[in-house]
Amino acid sequence: MSQLSADEIAAYLDRLGVAGPVRPDADALRVLHRAHVLTIPFENLSIHLPGEEVSLDLGALVDKIVTRRRGGFCYELNGLFAALLEAVGFGVERLSARTYSAMRGAFTYPLDHLALRVTDAAGEVWLADVGFGKHSEMPLRYAERGEQSDAFGTFRLVETTEGELDVLLDGAPQYRVDPRALALADFEPGRWWQVTSPASLFRQALTCSLPTPDGRVTLRGRKLITTDAGGKRERVIRDDAALLAAYRDLFGIALTVVPTVVPAAKTHN
Repeated sequence: MSQLSADEIAAYLDRLGVAGPVRPDADALRVLHRAHVLTIPFENLSIHLPGEEVSLDLGALVDKIVTRRRGGFCYELNGLFAALLEAVGFGVERLSARTYSAMRGAFTYPLDHLALRVTDAAGEVWLADVGFGKHSEMPLRYAERGEQSDAFGTFRLVETTEGELDVLLDGAPQYRVDPRALALADFEPGRWWQVTSPASLFRQALTCSLPTPDGRVTLRGRKLITTDAGGKRERVIRDDAALLAAYRDLFGIALTVVPTVVPAAKTHN
């Protein structure tokens, strides 16, 4: 499967709550980007659910995110979003990015993140990213080097001496983009590492997160973290039925079993 069918486009737009048809212009890109960010959770549950796989196959992405109304992480969310944008007439390039680790004070490895460079019908170029967990609500102007105000903070794109692009949120580095376009299949090594490596944060812990009208709601394992105008609150959900209800009611994710972290086996040389 190489492209979305008309029925899949219609179902995807319905999932986002966006009425079609969609024109490949800047206004439509903003609508689609915002709807995606606010509707589809950032989550890594498939890694920790029996019988589930994380696949970059387009048919599998449609089945998971559109049909089963699940979320995913960057390769899945931006991978499918890119297919939707291409299907309605945008130009899309898939870019490798290295995320910034505050703990190590350095950027990670290539292919750690997938971001999108999108060109609209007027020729304007955008950085779109619906798969970073906490990022911009709207696409960012790719060529703009000044501050870009967004509902989720102030962003800035800074070009490095090597020609890469650093993405900053409120002055803090988020990730570094390699401007060379890749195919979705090129991210397969990154997908494999995130799913299988004992060093992968996705392998080590559960996460499910979604912005709300005035904040964000996140499940990290059994810890429910809610941020809104009243501040930040945390509580642990110990009952399995209550945890499944939280996934359903807060994220629209219907599960029959509680996802459980099973540490990846460490290899020895």
